Amino acid sequence: MKQTGSTSEAIISDVLGRAPDAQIGSVKDGFVLSRWRQFVGAYNLPALPEPLFVVHLAGKPSVRHWDRDMWSEAWSVPGCATIVPAGLPTGWLVDGELDVVTLSVSPGGLDAAPPLDQVTRMKFAFSDPLGVALTKQVLAEIYAPVSAQRDAYVGALVSALKAHVLRAGETANSTDIPVSAFSSYRIHKILNAILSHPEEDHSLEKLAAVAGVTAPHFCRVFKSATGQSPHQYVMMARLNKAQQMLEQSQLSIGLVAEQLGFTSQSHFCRAFHKFTGTTPSEYRVRTLQTVL
Repeated sequence: MKQTGSTSEAIISDVLGRAPDAQIGSVKDGFVLSRWRQFVGAYNLPALPEPLFVVHLAGKPSVRHWDRDMWSEAWSVPGCATIVPAGLPTGWLVDGELDVVTLSVSPGGLDAAPPLDQVTRMKFAFSDPLGVALTKQVLAEIYAPVSAQRDAYVGALVSALKAHVLRAGETANSTDIPVSAFSSYRIHKILNAILSHPEEDHSLEKLAAVAGVTAPHFCRVFKSATGQSPHQYVMMARLNKAQQMLEQSQLSIGLVAEQLGFTSQSHFCRAFHKFTGTTPSEYRVRTLQTVL
C-alpha cells in the first residue's frame, strides 16, 4: 500500500498492479483524469485522498462493490457513474473486462462549491448522462494533439464536470423536466427500471409506450444507446440477477427461474449456460468453492 500522501492514481495503480492506459491533468492542475482498462477480479481499494468520480465506459456489464457485509445487490453497467468519497476504503468485484475513467479532484478544486455532500458519501452506479458525456469529451482530448487551445478547452470541460459532480443527485429528477421529444433521459429511466426489476414484463411494446415512441423507433434508439436490443438487455439484467441469487441464496434453480420471469427452468438453464458458459448448478458449486 502506498504511504499517506500518495495520489489517488498512485494508490489505484498499486492495487491494480499497472499504470493507467491514458491520463491528463496533474496535482498542480487540481484534477487528474485517467483511463483504466482490462482488469478482472476482486479488489480492495484503500481510502483515497481525493473524491473520485468514476464513469463505466464499456466492458462486462456486471460490476459490484462491497456493501457492509456482502456484495451489493445493485451493479454497474456501461453508462453508469459512481462517486467514491475521500477517506472511504472500498471493495470491488469485476466479472470480466472493464473500461472506466476516473476523475480525482484536489480539495482546492472544490473550495468554491457549496455543501460537499455529493462527494462525501458513496453513490454507486447511478444514471448520469451529462457527467458521462463530459467525461467522454475530456477523454477524447487526451488523444488530441497538445496545444494551448486544447488545454483551455480541457480546463473548461473539467470545470463544468466538477460543478456537475457536486450537483449530482441534487438537481431535479429527469422525470420532472418537461420535454416533448424522445431523449437520453428516457433511455436511462428505462434502463434503471429494467435493472431494478428485471423479473417484470419488459416487452418491447411496453418499453416503447413508456418512452412515448413507436416500437420500431424505440428499438433503434435503444440499440444505438446500449449496443443491445431491448430483449438482450432484459435478458442480461435477469441473468446478472440470477448470478447474485445463486451466490447469495439457497433457492432452488426452479424458483430462481420463476422469480426472474423465465417461462421454464429449462429456458433459464439454456440462457444461463449461453451467458456464463456453465449451468446454474455448476455456477453455484464453483462459487461456494471459491468462498470456501
